[in-house]
Amino acid sequence: MGRHALLSASSSKRWLSCTPSARLEEQFQEESGGSVYAEEGTAAHALAEHKLKKALKRRSKRPVSDYHCDEMEECTDGYVAYAMEQVELARQECSDPVVLIEQRLDYSAYVPEGFGTGDLLIVADKVLTVIDLKYGKGVAVDAEWNPQMMLYGLGALELFDALYDIETIRMVIYQPRLESVSTWEISVKDLMEWVEMELKPKAVLAIKGEGEYHSGDWCRFCRAKNTCRARAEEYLRLAQMEFKAPPLLSDEEIAEVLKVADELAKWSADVYAYAQDEAVTKGKKWAGFKLVEGRSNRKYTDEEEVAQVAQKAGYTDIYKKTLIGITEMERLLGKKKFAEILGKLVYKPQGKVTLVPESDKRQEIAAATAEADFKEE
Repeated sequence: MGRHALLSASSSKRWLSCTPSARLEEQFQEESGGSVYAEEGTAAHALAEHKLKKALKRRSKRPVSDYHCDEMEECTDGYVAYAMEQVELARQECSDPVVLIEQRLDYSAYVPEGFGTGDLLIVADKVLTVIDLKYGKGVAVDAEWNPQMMLYGLGALELFDALYDIETIRMVIYQPRLESVSTWEISVKDLMEWVEMELKPKAVLAIKGEGEYHSGDWCRFCRAKNTCRARAEEYLRLAQMEFKAPPLLSDEEIAEVLKVADELAKWSADVYAYAQDEAVTKGKKWAGFKLVEGRSNRKYTDEEEVAQVAQKAGYTDIYKKTLIGITEMERLLGKKKFAEILGKLVYKPQGKVTLVPESDKRQEIAAATAEADFKEE
């Protein structure tokens, strides 16, 4: 596996928001091996790359992975179909567009030692399209002012701006498992203004480990998150407000807590996990805490032997049989067959009324409707 850039495109939201974090992270060892989600994403990207190369009549050997499944096949098929549509559109506007897959993009002219890898580039006269496949199903990612995509655009400009008359960078984030395709365009002029006003000054601070610490959703993948003082101070300040009875808080204070409630819960869980790991693996003693054996449930030593003994004793009604869940059924049949065979037998009940930030993409419901739904629960 190749080395990662200190100021990588994938971590750019973090180091642009919290410039000292890039150097701070160097004090912490990377976890050995990737998470299951990261490995699954790598497998999906490899499969998508293979399928896209075949669609473009290029040589490719199909990758093999334990993560391959019907869902991954459908998601990568959808990605390739979308990508080929964009290629055809480019061909209508330009006689010789360049299509690059898994292309290394160097933006070190603006960010020290900066580079990344673009999933798909379509380079044509006037418009340069950057497409990023995200296989995760956590949160939909918006392409608008997305620094990762903007850095990819800069790297692509470095390669092709002299050969093509590029005026616009078109950025697409394709998330098949969330049925989300986010698209945004920015002119080269506006992109370069962002480079001069924000990117370059913050990159200079980040490479030196200077600037101010700021906590936010970008802390999620930071290796320093468990012991970061800035993050702790911010959440402890908000936690102090949470310990008051809600009626004693001002509207502004409640709104401030609501904005970071999820992150506050994640932070406390991160700190607990870190402290427990230190105690278990390194014998760390925390004042006021101790290690104990947790509760556990009884288990059979050998299920086949249990079944034989129970049946021999005259007990036969010892097995349960249930219908598999909808998601598993859809994977088994495939989305098209599932819709044909079982579509009429599946319904989606109304979701629970939930308070969310205004940035959430879901449509707002009227207060009267929300009150009625809430009372019915």
